[in-house]
Amino acid sequence: MIALGCDHGGFELMQEVKAHLTEKGVEFRDFGTDSTEATDYPIYAKRVAKAVLSGECEKGILICGTGIGISITANKFKGIRCAVCHDVFSAEATRQHNDANVLAMGGRVVGPGLALMIVDTFLNTEFSNAPRHINRIRQMETEEE
Repeated sequence: MIALGCDHGGFELMQEVKAHLTEKGVEFRDFGTDSTEATDYPIYAKRVAKAVLSGECEKGILICGTGIGISITANKFKGIRCAVCHDVFSAEATRQHNDANVLAMGGRVVGPGLALMIVDTFLNTEFSNAPRHINRIRQMETEEE
């Protein structure tokens, strides 16, 4: 199950993502928003982060205007590794190297064709489990050097 969340700036792109996931048979839960009416992205980032952390959803996808604000909010939650990706290479690398569990994109930055390729790459790329990457993730999650 994939957790989805967006604000008004990501609403239209999220509709493309939902249709794509439905076509591919990927289950998702939509945490909102439900229109292009102005709203606050932290609401949806928090909902998605909590769903991923609780285990209700395996991964999350967040979309706001740039992907930045919504990712900053999600990353406030310990255990969330949310990466803003506007290209396929970054989506692949963040899964392989960072075991990112939430993808963020900007609805005003990336078009639907590329966004769907990014989503597929993010969802289908496995974490490498390389010791150096495991060690770096541990370092990310602590204040110790």
